Amino acid sequence: MALRPVPVTPPADLEPWQWPEPQWRAIVEHVRAGRTLRPERWPGGARCAVALSFDSDHETNELRDGGKSIGRMSQGQYGARQGVPRILDVLKRHSVPASFYVPAVVATLYPDEQRRVVAEGHEVGIHGWIHERNSILPPADERDLQMRSADVLEKVTGVRPVGIRTPSWDFSPETLAITRDMGLLYDSSLMADVDCYELEMDGEPTGVVELPVEWIRDDAVYFAMNRFSALRPYTPPEGVFDIFRREFDAAYAEGGLFQLTMHPHMIGYRSRMWILEELIRHARAHEGVWFATHADIVRYVKAAC
Repeated sequence: MALRPVPVTPPADLEPWQWPEPQWRAIVEHVRAGRTLRPERWPGGARCAVALSFDSDHETNELRDGGKSIGRMSQGQYGARQGVPRILDVLKRHSVPASFYVPAVVATLYPDEQRRVVAEGHEVGIHGWIHERNSILPPADERDLQMRSADVLEKVTGVRPVGIRTPSWDFSPETLAITRDMGLLYDSSLMADVDCYELEMDGEPTGVVELPVEWIRDDAVYFAMNRFSALRPYTPPEGVFDIFRREFDAAYAEGGLFQLTMHPHMIGYRSRMWILEELIRHARAHEGVWFATHADIVRYVKAAC
């Protein structure tokens, strides 16, 4: 295997505005959006694809930071006790497949949950080991954790994961190389487009497809609550629904992809679950909408484009 170029590390005594072009260009081009993968039509002549996803973080958000807050871990446990069952019930009621991204520690804590997810026709993808931050990990540790996470998910569910969503969408300079070397089909952590695209590394296509995310299509941006933080974002459920609905409407008008990221311990409350159900109803009211897992969407665009 040919050695790939390593991004130039700027001298510590230079500010970014002092960098020569090769330094900033190498950083920009290390991981880059390549060719767009937007089919003319979706399966069955559908006009729009809908990719619903759920990051089942549960207790790992707090465990990653040391596990000192019993309160925050209990909030994560709510995701397992109430959030996931409520979500699965809604998806089953409307016959909608979705993708669940699960840290290996969560899969170990709640194996029956993951088995139910797969048994009901949904996808389970990689979401790190303990919701670690890739950008601060030594490269060897990041590689080890990502590979072991895939092994754990396969052991628990009986299905080898084909995609990854990095914890907190935190993407290190090594992440793409690891994903490529593992032979994964896709990543869903980056934000360069609204449609799928092929990821390039140092100017070369990798074969890895990006199914892009965005913070405005993530429930945590609007509902997250940390009582020790000065910033406590909160948007009423009606406002969140309006944003998500408008994103779908625009995707439908363009004939593109509507991707949404949710969290069982965020969306899974009684006063918020209606958002998911109403979005499904709203989409279903439109002719030619294809609901699919992230993996199935990526398989289709790779074949069609």
